[in-house]
Amino acid sequence: MFTYDFRPKGVCSRMIHITLSDDGSTIEQVSFEGGCNGNLKAISKLVAGHPVEEISNILAGNTCGPRKTSCADQLTIGLHEASKAAREA
Repeated sequence: MFTYDFRPKGVCSRMIHITLSDDGSTIEQVSFEGGCNGNLKAISKLVAGHPVEEISNILAGNTCGPRKTSCADQLTIGLHEASKAAREA
């Protein structure tokens, strides 16, 4: 497993902890620090076990209120960074 910490921008969440498969293609676990606790716990449960690309395609571009991003959208950025880092490790 490959672990990666991502600091999101423009959202309430302060950090996203991402664990991927060794090859960086599948999400093993996600957890958030800060943000809407119940919603982010639900997102974490829903994405576990799914391919990075599948989840990225679903959540990319999701907004929160007047913001141009959301914790879910920031997760997709973190997933891409984590996947790239896993492949390079």
